[in-house]
Amino acid sequence: MSSLRPFCPTTWLAAPAAAAVLVLTLLAQSPAQAQAAQATAAPTANSAPASPSQTTVAATPSAEQRGLTARAIDKVKQVAKSAGDIFSRVPCLAPKDSSKAMGSLPHVAGKLVAGKPVIIVAFGSSSTAGYGASSPDFNYPTRLAAQLRRHYPTADITVINAGVGGEDAPEMTKRLQKEVIDVHPDLVIWQVGTNAVLRNLDPGDTAKMVEDGIARIQAADEADIVLVDPQYSPAVNQRAESAGKMVKLLGKVAELRHVGIFPRFEVMRDWHEKQAIPVESFVIADGLHMNDWGYACFAQLLGDDIIRSVGQIKLGVNVPPDVRTYRPM
Repeated sequence: MSSLRPFCPTTWLAAPAAAAVLVLTLLAQSPAQAQAAQATAAPTANSAPASPSQTTVAATPSAEQRGLTARAIDKVKQVAKSAGDIFSRVPCLAPKDSSKAMGSLPHVAGKLVAGKPVIIVAFGSSSTAGYGASSPDFNYPTRLAAQLRRHYPTADITVINAGVGGEDAPEMTKRLQKEVIDVHPDLVIWQVGTNAVLRNLDPGDTAKMVEDGIARIQAADEADIVLVDPQYSPAVNQRAESAGKMVKLLGKVAELRHVGIFPRFEVMRDWHEKQAIPVESFVIADGLHMNDWGYACFAQLLGDDIIRSVGQIKLGVNVPPDVRTYRPM
Protein backbone atom coordinates (compact mmCIF):
# COMPACT_ATOMS: atom_id res chain seq x y z
CA MET A 1 0.00 0.00 0.00
CA SER A 2 1.39 3.36 -0.88
CA SER A 3 2.48 5.47 2.07
CA LEU A 4 0.83 8.75 2.94
CA ARG A 5 2.83 11.70 1.62
CA PRO A 6 1.76 14.98 3.27
CA PHE A 7 2.21 18.19 1.24
CA CYS A 8 4.94 20.37 2.78
CA PRO A 9 4.92 23.90 1.32
CA THR A 10 8.08 25.01 3.19
CA THR A 11 10.96 23.27 4.86
CA TRP A 12 9.91 24.37 8.36
CA LEU A 13 6.89 22.07 8.10
CA ALA A 14 9.02 19.00 7.37
CA ALA A 15 9.55 17.85 10.93
CA PRO A 16 5.89 18.08 12.06
CA ALA A 17 4.72 16.42 8.84
CA ALA A 18 7.16 13.56 9.32
CA ALA A 19 5.97 13.14 12.88
CA ALA A 20 2.35 12.96 11.73
CA VAL A 21 3.23 10.35 9.12
CA LEU A 22 5.06 8.26 11.72
CA VAL A 23 2.10 8.41 14.09
CA LEU A 24 -0.31 7.45 11.28
CA THR A 25 1.92 4.53 10.33
CA LEU A 26 2.26 3.29 13.90
CA LEU A 27 -1.47 3.53 14.53
CA ALA A 28 -2.18 1.38 11.48
CA GLN A 29 0.31 -1.28 12.53
CA SER A 30 0.17 -4.03 15.08
CA PRO A 31 2.19 -3.50 18.32
CA ALA A 32 4.98 -5.75 16.99
CA GLN A 33 5.12 -3.93 13.66
CA ALA A 34 5.07 -0.54 15.37
CA GLN A 35 7.95 -1.55 17.67
CA ALA A 36 9.96 -2.73 14.67
CA ALA A 37 9.20 0.47 12.79
CA GLN A 38 10.39 2.58 15.72
CA ALA A 39 13.56 0.52 15.99
CA THR A 40 14.41 0.98 12.31
CA ALA A 41 13.37 4.62 12.13
CA ALA A 42 16.02 5.88 14.57
CA PRO A 43 19.12 4.80 12.57
CA THR A 44 17.63 6.22 9.39
CA ALA A 45 17.02 9.60 10.96
CA ASN A 46 20.57 9.71 12.36
CA SER A 47 22.39 8.11 9.43
CA ALA A 48 23.88 11.41 8.18
CA PRO A 49 26.32 13.28 10.42
CA ALA A 50 24.76 16.44 11.83
CA SER A 51 26.41 19.70 12.62
CA PRO A 52 26.12 21.07 16.20
CA SER A 53 23.54 23.60 15.06
CA GLN A 54 21.51 20.88 13.37
CA THR A 55 21.65 18.76 16.51
CA THR A 56 20.39 21.65 18.61
CA VAL A 57 17.43 22.24 16.29
CA ALA A 58 16.48 18.55 16.33
CA ALA A 59 16.76 18.30 20.10
CA THR A 60 14.98 21.56 20.85
CA PRO A 61 12.16 22.20 18.38
CA SER A 62 10.63 25.64 18.38
CA ALA A 63 7.33 26.32 20.07
CA GLU A 64 5.76 26.72 16.65
CA GLN A 65 7.04 23.31 15.56
CA ARG A 66 5.85 21.70 18.78
CA GLY A 67 2.44 23.24 18.28
CA LEU A 68 2.20 21.99 14.71
CA THR A 69 3.31 18.51 15.74
CA ALA A 70 0.77 18.44 18.59
CA ARG A 71 -2.02 19.48 16.23
CA ALA A 72 -0.94 16.82 13.74
CA ILE A 73 -1.02 14.17 16.46
CA ASP A 74 -4.45 15.37 17.62
CA LYS A 75 -5.70 15.10 14.04
CA VAL A 76 -4.36 11.56 13.81
CA LYS A 77 -6.11 10.67 17.06
CA GLN A 78 -9.38 12.11 15.75
CA VAL A 79 -9.10 10.08 12.55
CA ALA A 80 -8.34 6.93 14.52
CA LYS A 81 -11.34 7.54 16.80
CA SER A 82 -13.62 8.18 13.83
CA ALA A 83 -12.37 5.00 12.19
CA GLY A 84 -13.09 3.09 15.37
CA ASP A 85 -16.60 4.32 16.09
CA ILE A 86 -17.90 4.81 12.53
CA PHE A 87 -20.44 2.01 13.09
CA SER A 88 -21.68 3.34 16.45
CA ARG A 89 -24.86 4.89 15.01
CA VAL A 90 -25.49 2.51 12.11
CA PRO A 91 -24.13 -1.02 12.56
CA CYS A 92 -22.49 -2.87 9.67
CA LEU A 93 -24.46 -6.08 9.14
CA ALA A 94 -24.10 -8.74 6.46
CA PRO A 95 -27.23 -9.82 4.52
CA LYS A 96 -29.03 -12.50 6.52
CA ASP A 97 -30.07 -14.56 3.52
CA SER A 98 -26.88 -14.31 1.47
CA SER A 99 -26.06 -17.74 0.07
CA LYS A 100 -22.98 -16.87 -1.97
CA ALA A 101 -19.62 -18.05 -0.68
CA MET A 102 -16.24 -16.69 -1.69
CA GLY A 103 -14.60 -20.11 -1.66
CA SER A 104 -11.14 -20.94 -0.37
CA LEU A 105 -8.05 -18.73 -0.64
CA PRO A 106 -5.26 -21.32 -0.56
CA HIS A 107 -2.41 -19.02 -1.59
CA VAL A 108 -3.16 -16.46 1.10
CA ALA A 109 -3.59 -19.23 3.68
CA GLY A 110 -0.33 -20.88 2.64
CA LYS A 111 1.63 -17.65 2.98
CA LEU A 112 0.13 -16.90 6.38
CA VAL A 113 0.90 -20.40 7.67
CA ALA A 114 4.48 -20.22 6.36
CA GLY A 115 5.04 -16.81 7.94
CA LYS A 116 5.74 -15.22 4.56
CA PRO A 117 4.63 -11.72 3.46
CA VAL A 118 1.15 -11.49 1.93
CA ILE A 119 0.63 -9.06 -0.95
CA ILE A 120 -2.91 -8.05 -1.91
CA VAL A 121 -3.67 -5.88 -4.96
CA ALA A 122 -6.97 -3.97 -4.87
CA PHE A 123 -7.56 -3.45 -8.60
CA GLY A 124 -10.41 -1.30 -9.83
CA SER A 125 -11.82 2.16 -10.51
CA SER A 126 -12.86 5.12 -8.36
CA SER A 127 -14.52 3.07 -5.61
CA THR A 128 -11.19 1.31 -5.14
CA ALA A 129 -9.24 4.56 -5.31
CA GLY A 130 -11.66 5.89 -2.68
CA TYR A 131 -13.52 8.75 -4.36
CA GLY A 132 -16.05 10.12 -1.87
CA ALA A 133 -14.07 9.16 1.24
CA SER A 134 -13.11 12.04 3.51
CA SER A 135 -9.46 10.95 3.55
CA PRO A 136 -7.25 8.08 2.30
CA ASP A 137 -7.65 6.51 5.75
CA PHE A 138 -11.27 5.73 4.90
CA ASN A 139 -10.96 4.13 1.46
CA TYR A 140 -11.70 0.43 1.40
CA PRO A 141 -8.15 -0.92 0.77
CA THR A 142 -6.81 1.00 3.78
CA ARG A 143 -9.68 -0.18 6.00
CA LEU A 144 -9.25 -3.75 4.75
CA ALA A 145 -5.52 -3.72 5.48
CA ALA A 146 -6.15 -2.53 9.03
CA GLN A 147 -8.75 -5.25 9.62
CA LEU A 148 -6.53 -8.05 8.32
CA ARG A 149 -3.57 -6.83 10.39
CA ARG A 150 -5.74 -6.79 13.50
CA HIS A 151 -6.87 -10.37 12.82
CA TYR A 152 -3.37 -11.61 11.91
CA PRO A 153 -1.20 -9.39 14.15
CA THR A 154 2.07 -11.26 13.50
CA ALA A 155 1.65 -11.36 9.71
CA ASP A 156 3.27 -9.04 7.18
CA ILE A 157 0.29 -7.95 5.05
CA THR A 158 0.44 -5.30 2.32
CA VAL A 159 -2.62 -4.02 0.45
CA ILE A 160 -1.76 -2.07 -2.70
CA ASN A 161 -4.40 0.37 -3.93
CA ALA A 162 -4.43 0.09 -7.75
CA GLY A 163 -7.70 1.94 -8.30
CA VAL A 164 -8.02 4.54 -11.09
CA GLY A 165 -11.19 6.58 -11.38
CA GLY A 166 -13.33 6.32 -14.51
CA GLU A 167 -11.87 3.05 -15.72
CA ASP A 168 -13.47 -0.26 -16.55
CA ALA A 169 -12.32 -3.50 -18.15
CA PRO A 170 -10.89 -1.97 -21.39
CA GLU A 171 -8.59 0.42 -19.50
CA MET A 172 -7.83 -1.98 -16.65
CA THR A 173 -6.74 -4.66 -19.10
CA LYS A 174 -4.04 -2.31 -20.41
CA ARG A 175 -2.44 -1.96 -16.97
CA LEU A 176 -3.07 -5.51 -15.79
CA GLN A 177 0.48 -6.69 -16.52
CA LYS A 178 2.33 -3.84 -14.81
CA GLU A 179 0.07 -3.18 -11.83
CA VAL A 180 -1.10 -6.71 -11.06
CA ILE A 181 0.83 -9.56 -12.69
CA ASP A 182 4.31 -8.03 -12.31
CA VAL A 183 3.65 -7.42 -8.61
CA HIS A 184 3.22 -11.20 -8.02
CA PRO A 185 0.34 -10.80 -5.57
CA ASP A 186 -1.12 -13.54 -3.39
CA LEU A 187 -4.63 -12.10 -3.74
CA VAL A 188 -6.17 -9.88 -6.41
CA ILE A 189 -9.44 -8.13 -5.55
CA TRP A 190 -10.82 -6.95 -8.91
CA GLN A 191 -13.65 -4.41 -8.66
CA VAL A 192 -15.15 -3.96 -12.11
CA GLY A 193 -18.36 -3.36 -14.08
CA THR A 194 -19.79 -0.13 -12.67
CA ASN A 195 -18.35 2.23 -15.28
CA ALA A 196 -19.25 -0.24 -18.01
CA VAL A 197 -22.89 0.09 -16.94
CA LEU A 198 -22.68 3.89 -16.77
CA ARG A 199 -21.01 4.06 -20.20
CA ASN A 200 -23.54 1.68 -21.77
CA LEU A 201 -20.84 -0.85 -22.64
CA ASP A 202 -22.05 -4.32 -23.55
CA PRO A 203 -22.06 -6.46 -20.36
CA GLY A 204 -21.10 -9.51 -22.40
CA ASP A 205 -18.01 -7.78 -23.81
CA THR A 206 -17.01 -6.64 -20.32
CA ALA A 207 -17.43 -10.12 -18.88
CA LYS A 208 -15.29 -11.58 -21.67
CA MET A 209 -12.49 -9.08 -20.99
CA VAL A 210 -12.62 -9.86 -17.28
CA GLU A 211 -12.53 -13.59 -17.98
CA ASP A 212 -9.49 -13.13 -20.25
CA GLY A 213 -7.81 -10.99 -17.59
CA ILE A 214 -8.37 -13.62 -14.92
CA ALA A 215 -6.91 -16.26 -17.25
CA ARG A 216 -3.79 -14.10 -17.69
CA ILE A 217 -3.36 -13.73 -13.92
CA GLN A 218 -3.84 -17.44 -13.36
CA ALA A 219 -1.39 -18.37 -16.12
CA ALA A 220 1.29 -15.96 -14.93
CA ASP A 221 1.30 -16.60 -11.22
CA GLU A 222 -0.31 -18.41 -8.34
CA ALA A 223 -2.76 -15.91 -6.93
CA ASP A 224 -6.18 -16.08 -5.38
CA ILE A 225 -8.72 -13.84 -7.14
CA VAL A 226 -11.92 -12.24 -5.89
CA LEU A 227 -14.23 -10.23 -8.17
CA VAL A 228 -16.29 -7.33 -6.82
CA ASP A 229 -19.39 -6.47 -8.86
CA PRO A 230 -21.03 -3.01 -9.28
CA GLN A 231 -22.37 -0.97 -6.39
CA TYR A 232 -26.05 -0.47 -5.66
CA SER A 233 -26.63 3.27 -6.02
CA PRO A 234 -29.11 5.63 -7.73
CA ALA A 235 -26.83 6.26 -10.72
CA VAL A 236 -26.35 2.55 -11.34
CA ASN A 237 -30.00 1.73 -10.67
CA GLN A 238 -31.05 4.09 -13.48
CA ARG A 239 -29.63 1.42 -15.78
CA ALA A 240 -31.15 -1.48 -13.88
CA GLU A 241 -31.32 -3.89 -16.83
CA SER A 242 -27.66 -3.43 -17.74
CA ALA A 243 -26.61 -3.59 -14.08
CA GLY A 244 -28.54 -6.82 -13.57
CA LYS A 245 -26.87 -8.41 -16.59
CA MET A 246 -23.45 -7.27 -15.42
CA VAL A 247 -23.92 -8.73 -11.95
CA LYS A 248 -25.15 -12.04 -13.37
CA LEU A 249 -22.36 -12.33 -15.96
CA LEU A 250 -19.59 -11.53 -13.48
CA GLY A 251 -20.99 -14.24 -11.23
CA LYS A 252 -20.80 -16.70 -14.13
CA VAL A 253 -17.22 -15.67 -14.88
CA ALA A 254 -16.24 -16.29 -11.26
CA GLU A 255 -17.84 -19.72 -11.39
CA LEU A 256 -16.22 -20.59 -14.73
CA ARG A 257 -12.73 -19.50 -13.69
CA HIS A 258 -13.07 -20.92 -10.15
CA VAL A 259 -12.45 -17.60 -8.40
CA GLY A 260 -14.26 -15.86 -5.58
CA ILE A 261 -16.80 -13.08 -5.84
CA PHE A 262 -17.97 -10.47 -3.36
CA PRO A 263 -21.60 -9.58 -4.27
CA ARG A 264 -21.37 -5.87 -3.56
CA PHE A 265 -24.59 -5.02 -5.42
CA GLU A 266 -26.56 -7.54 -3.35
CA VAL A 267 -24.92 -6.42 -0.11
CA MET A 268 -25.63 -2.72 -0.68
CA ARG A 269 -29.19 -3.40 -1.82
CA ASP A 270 -29.72 -5.29 1.42
CA TRP A 271 -28.56 -2.23 3.38
CA HIS A 272 -31.34 -0.16 1.84
CA GLU A 273 -34.19 -2.57 1.09
CA LYS A 274 -33.98 -4.93 4.07
CA GLN A 275 -32.06 -3.03 6.74
CA ALA A 276 -33.93 0.22 5.92
CA ILE A 277 -30.77 2.32 5.77
CA PRO A 278 -31.34 5.48 3.69
CA VAL A 279 -29.26 5.54 0.50
CA GLU A 280 -27.77 8.89 1.52
CA SER A 281 -26.33 7.16 4.59
CA PHE A 282 -23.88 5.20 2.44
CA VAL A 283 -23.75 7.09 -0.91
CA ILE A 284 -22.54 10.67 -1.39
CA ALA A 285 -24.51 13.41 -3.14
CA ASP A 286 -23.41 12.36 -6.65
CA GLY A 287 -25.65 9.29 -6.32
CA LEU A 288 -22.81 6.94 -7.21
CA HIS A 289 -19.83 6.81 -4.88
CA MET A 290 -19.80 5.55 -1.31
CA ASN A 291 -19.11 7.71 1.74
CA ASP A 292 -16.94 6.83 4.74
CA TRP A 293 -19.57 4.52 6.26
CA GLY A 294 -20.18 2.79 2.91
CA TYR A 295 -16.49 2.13 2.33
CA ALA A 296 -15.99 1.04 5.92
CA CYS A 297 -18.85 -1.46 5.87
CA PHE A 298 -17.84 -2.74 2.43
CA ALA A 299 -14.29 -3.30 3.68
CA GLN A 300 -15.51 -4.91 6.92
CA LEU A 301 -17.76 -7.44 5.16
CA LEU A 302 -15.16 -8.16 2.48
CA GLY A 303 -12.55 -8.68 5.17
CA ASP A 304 -14.88 -11.00 7.09
CA ASP A 305 -15.35 -13.08 3.93
CA ILE A 306 -11.60 -13.23 3.32
CA ILE A 307 -10.95 -14.35 6.90
CA ARG A 308 -13.64 -17.03 6.66
CA SER A 309 -12.27 -18.17 3.31
CA VAL A 310 -8.73 -18.45 4.63
CA GLY A 311 -10.15 -20.62 7.39
CA GLN A 312 -8.92 -21.44 10.86
CA ILE A 313 -5.13 -21.42 10.78
CA LYS A 314 -2.45 -21.23 13.42
CA LEU A 315 0.27 -18.85 12.28
CA GLY A 316 3.76 -20.27 12.21
CA VAL A 317 2.63 -23.91 12.13
CA ASN A 318 3.15 -25.90 8.94
CA VAL A 319 0.17 -27.90 7.73
CA PRO A 320 -0.10 -30.36 4.83
CA PRO A 321 -0.87 -28.79 1.40
CA ASP A 322 -4.13 -30.70 1.08
CA VAL A 323 -5.36 -29.11 4.30
CA ARG A 324 -4.48 -25.62 3.10
CA THR A 325 -6.34 -25.99 -0.18
CA TYR A 326 -9.68 -26.69 1.48
CA ARG A 327 -11.07 -24.23 3.96
CA PRO A 328 -14.45 -24.71 5.64
CA MET A 329 -16.76 -21.73 5.23
